[in-house]
Amino acid sequence: VAALIPENTFMAEQKNLEKCLEEDRGAEGKKKTKKHKGQTWAKEGPRDPFEMLDSLSEEKQQEIQKALHLFSFGHGPPKNLQEAQRHTYRFWDTQPVPKIDEKVTSHGPIESERPSVREEPFSLPQEFIWDTLNLDNQEQLRELCDLLNENYTEEDDNTLCLHYSPQFLLWTLCPPGWQSQWHCGVRVKSSQKLVGFISAIPATIKLKMVEVNFLCVHKKLRSKRVAPVLIKELTRRVHQQGIFQAIYSTSAVLPKPIASCRYWHRSLNPRKLIELNFSSLTRNMTLQRAIKLNRLPETTKTTGLRPMTLKDMPVVQALLREHLKAFHLSPSLTLEDVEHWLLPQDGVIDTYVVESMAETITDMVSFYTLPSSALNHPVHKGLKAACVLYCISKATPLLQLMEDILIICKARKFDVFSALDVMDNKAFLEPLKFRMGDVHKQYYLYNWRCPEMASDKVIKLGLMFLLKYKIKHTLLRHFT
Repeated sequence: VAALIPENTFMAEQKNLEKCLEEDRGAEGKKKTKKHKGQTWAKEGPRDPFEMLDSLSEEKQQEIQKALHLFSFGHGPPKNLQEAQRHTYRFWDTQPVPKIDEKVTSHGPIESERPSVREEPFSLPQEFIWDTLNLDNQEQLRELCDLLNENYTEEDDNTLCLHYSPQFLLWTLCPPGWQSQWHCGVRVKSSQKLVGFISAIPATIKLKMVEVNFLCVHKKLRSKRVAPVLIKELTRRVHQQGIFQAIYSTSAVLPKPIASCRYWHRSLNPRKLIELNFSSLTRNMTLQRAIKLNRLPETTKTTGLRPMTLKDMPVVQALLREHLKAFHLSPSLTLEDVEHWLLPQDGVIDTYVVESMAETITDMVSFYTLPSSALNHPVHKGLKAACVLYCISKATPLLQLMEDILIICKARKFDVFSALDVMDNKAFLEPLKFRMGDVHKQYYLYNWRCPEMASDKVIKLGLMFLLKYKIKHTLLRHFT
């Protein structure tokens, strides 16, 4: 780390960390903890690091988090192909995935013979234990929310963090066919604190596989190499069910992407985005001009646009099945899948359909809600983002349909609307004044080889492509 940042900066931050800890120890006074009778011989061992961190004031914890982020600069995985070709993948080079420089021209499994599946879990460092989370248990569900909200996403200046609600996690982790053993956790043996997690949900994409998501390790444990063990353990649990392929995504370049896409964002509340400091004005742009540039009509144009209801499910499923035929990488959705993923839930998922005069459903758009918490901001408590899931335009012009959705989201106090340049989304991004983000998302298949494909031939699978992103630098950086 010292080689990546100036030495005086590193030493200053290290001293600041030590000073923070020392000040908080001093604030507790010099009173020593009394030993119980019969334990006068016991030596005081090192304190639990999580207990030490929790004992600090909130302000000091914020300072430590900022310093730790500084220490991590330049230490992440490759973000482009050039960096990836120079990188050594200690873990992924042992897995059934194509090499980063491999030219893939065929389709099929990389390991055709089914591996023997070990019965016992993989070994963890001795101070940790495996756990299978029971998301029907409210306490364990809240623990998972806390772990993800505090460790799954990182904001460069420690001002924003994604906020996953219990309802949102139940939606993403418990679709039809979900299995509790695929909600794999790691706990500290002594305190039972949840410090690691990885999940899988069932997916059918030409063949039966799983969709892997929410790989998360507590920030203080990332030097322990817990993440590779989490992946191996989840793989073992999935293999036990006779499934040997998986799909996953990340902003990092790993061996080897089958497709790459990019985030685009449409500002709905320019003033708030600027005040939260994740967008800025260019030299010739004023706030009033930015607000005017992003202004939307007050009312929608599309007749028959309304929220989806339970009775619409068969028609929506038929629309999706026909629409998905045009894409190379797309899921097979049952009626139960459509109900789970698309039927509106307040604060989680919204789906709007267009009903014609003949009372038939002709078009649909779905988006989910992904809020963020604003840390220590004097005015704003958070940010509300809408993320498009599916968009099907048959009878209504696509630009009109999507503009109406933007109008609805603005009226419902969303601050920004996000989309990936997958499916047919490219057709409305620039015309509706979306701005290109600076983060790419890579798609991967585990134990399956296929040629690279264009992003417009890929469809969103569940939620894995927008659940995790660096908030500030993914959203539009400036108004032009």
